[in-house]
Amino acid sequence: MDPSLAFSSEAERESAFQRISADLQGANLAKIRRCAEAPERHPIGSLENTLACALAAKGFIEVKTPMMIPADGLVKMGIDESHPLWNQVFWVGPKKALRPMLAPNLYFLMRHLRRSVPAPLLLFEIGPCFRKESRGSNHLEEFTMLNLVELAPQADATERLKEHIATVMNAVGLPYELVVEGSEVYGTTIDVEVDGVELASGAVGPLPMDKPHGITEPWAGVGFGLERIALMRTKEQNIKKVGRSLVYVNGARIDI
Repeated sequence: MDPSLAFSSEAERESAFQRISADLQGANLAKIRRCAEAPERHPIGSLENTLACALAAKGFIEVKTPMMIPADGLVKMGIDESHPLWNQVFWVGPKKALRPMLAPNLYFLMRHLRRSVPAPLLLFEIGPCFRKESRGSNHLEEFTMLNLVELAPQADATERLKEHIATVMNAVGLPYELVVEGSEVYGTTIDVEVDGVELASGAVGPLPMDKPHGITEPWAGVGFGLERIALMRTKEQNIKKVGRSLVYVNGARIDI
């Protein structure tokens, strides 16, 4: 037990609580004032710019696709009513949903662009995704994904995947490790972890789900959670401080 948390009386405990509370409120107020005195980009906005520039410099085409997707786009990913992710989807009517991932739209673009673009085709998108998540300090129902994919790589797909992961992680300045895991959608994945926290999940194809999308060539792709990256960069304890919020501004709480 921390000796500083041992009190000889209730009054002493209350006095210590008031002192700690005042210190925390003062620190929060100072953070809010710094936001006004020396404005900075939101952590997610800053990450989007950093990563987009890093990937464009590597030859990736940036795309922006609709946030509402048809139900059959999920079915083509192997996500139907029997799949656990089906119940995590935010539905907009019976046939449309807010996208829980960027992959369905990227599959569509790969198939059509590949007819005009010689191998390899490199694409990426950064944008919001929506998923009914369990409550926790590392989970959000509205979060920002970076998905990148190389279709028809001219070298080993797994090695290319590792190179793309390195591009992203070097751009954000975080040490990382790669961990092989199982996935409900992709089978086997190569995950990116920092201090035991998963920041990304990558895979290589072809996979069984490629055929319904009209994809027949090998590929390497990975999806990063930007709020997870921001959490590790800022060393905050709660992911809500770095995500989209009405309560936090640059990590400072404004409703107290």
